[in-house]
Amino acid sequence: MLLGKKRKLGREIKEMSVGEKLTLTEKVEDKDILLYLGLTDDANPLFIQHNYASQTPYKKPIVPSIMLTGMITSAVSKYLPGPGSHIVSQDIEFPKPVYHYATVELFLEVVEINHDEHTVMMTVVGTNEKDEVVITGKLKVCPPHRLGKMDANVLDNF
Repeated sequence: MLLGKKRKLGREIKEMSVGEKLTLTEKVEDKDILLYLGLTDDANPLFIQHNYASQTPYKKPIVPSIMLTGMITSAVSKYLPGPGSHIVSQDIEFPKPVYHYATVELFLEVVEINHDEHTVMMTVVGTNEKDEVVITGKLKVCPPHRLGKMDANVLDNF
């Protein structure tokens, strides 16, 4: 537990503006896919069995869409708005499959800020190395809340 340890938080909602953008490139490696499949106990042959996948319209194994969603979540948690933020809702589509060893470029943009709800709306577009759109979506994100000083009352939650 990191109780009392100072952690850098992402940007507050008042520091954000419509039009902010983030571009991030992620390479999908076998180790990442195997780790995901091991953690979730997901044995879908479409994700790992070349002999099965070769007989489908995809022709080879594809990356689980939830792994691609994880890349988006990670971008929000790390960079825009950053640590302390989280996705409240999402509407994501995967118009084309992403294959093993692919490089996915994510493009996120802030399109709306709602101070009353303490949320920002963001769009996300992901493209592969052929510049084909493989991910599109909208995210409602809650930026980090600024916290006051810690006192003994904080420990009531533990």
